[in-house]
Amino acid sequence: MSMVTAPAPGLPLDRPKKAPLDPPPEFARLRDEQPITRVSIWDGRLTPWLVTRWADARAVLGNRAFSSEDSLPGFPNLRPGMPPSPPGALQAHDAPVHTTMRRALTREFIVKRIDELRPSIRETADRLIDDMTALDGPVDLVEHLALPLPTLVACDLLGVPYEDHPFFQDKANTLVDNSSTAEQVETAERSIAEYLLNLLLLRRSRPCGDLMSRLARKVDGASITDDDAAELAAFLLLAGHETTANMIALSTITLLQHPDQIPRLFIGPEETALAVEELLRFVTVIQAGLRRRALEDVTVGGVTIRAGEGVIIPLNVANRDPDAFPEPDRLDLGRPNARRHVNFGYGVHQCLGQSLARAELQIMLPAIFRRLPGLRVTAPIEDLPYKEASIYGVHRLPVTW
Repeated sequence: MSMVTAPAPGLPLDRPKKAPLDPPPEFARLRDEQPITRVSIWDGRLTPWLVTRWADARAVLGNRAFSSEDSLPGFPNLRPGMPPSPPGALQAHDAPVHTTMRRALTREFIVKRIDELRPSIRETADRLIDDMTALDGPVDLVEHLALPLPTLVACDLLGVPYEDHPFFQDKANTLVDNSSTAEQVETAERSIAEYLLNLLLLRRSRPCGDLMSRLARKVDGASITDDDAAELAAFLLLAGHETTANMIALSTITLLQHPDQIPRLFIGPEETALAVEELLRFVTVIQAGLRRRALEDVTVGGVTIRAGEGVIIPLNVANRDPDAFPEPDRLDLGRPNARRHVNFGYGVHQCLGQSLARAELQIMLPAIFRRLPGLRVTAPIEDLPYKEASIYGVHRLPVTW
């Protein structure tokens, strides 16, 4: 059957002022009363379906009848008139483009390879904390820890020379800064793409043991071109940069609000890993949700979604579904089923870099609280400058210790 309802309030919805790490409460009401319902975007010009239950979210994300192609008519993009994403943007394409591009990188992110990176990630995290603690507080944890770690790790993975790290840090900061103008963002994107294309060509003639060298070998001029490979590298750099940086900052805030749970970070590797899974569930930085378009009529949760209709899956709401996670609004770093969260998506488009993100969080968060036991935020949590963007986070996190 089809559920006919009046459109829900237009997206995005506001988070509660006194609990800025919680999803908008209107989402919970919809999940209870109208778990699959119409919403309004683009000032009412498009009314896609909103899917709020955990089980229904997985049903949509795991079904290839729902397309990720953001160029299709009716696709619920963040803004109307957005240009199609390049082939290297994995999240915005279906097979065969998605399959080809993902296959080029799959072996780079297997758990064994990521485990080999852990010593260098740990060294980077310690060096950043050393540099931050050499300053007089308060200092911005976002600037000194949360943003640099994923950028520096990605640069090392790609094989970017160390002396060029500041270039990437500067451009990446421009891209995630909501105050950047469209011209500044376009210039930063073009600079990164040009740099990585030049690095790819250099690695073809002078290969090293890095990801860019391996990508250069995969270019065949047909299924993967030089531009495709450079765009894929840029996607890896920027996608992991913002999400992990915001997870570090918001997880720090969350843990400071639950100091009794911080010791669970230090019990052992398994307990640390489980704690990170619960933080990924509880915080969930993907604020705009994952977006799809139905290729055919599909029934989900008793509701028929017609071919050509858009779907939005707010992951933060699915991760707070009481049917999947008992007492979902309670942080429990020992939650046994926390890994069932959909923070990295689900199905064929599940985040390729999730093992790397997990490693960075499992290393950085215990390091912060082990080395800075007196850490505290110097501003009220509700007054911090939160990002009104597709990825949730804070622009700045002033701390002292």
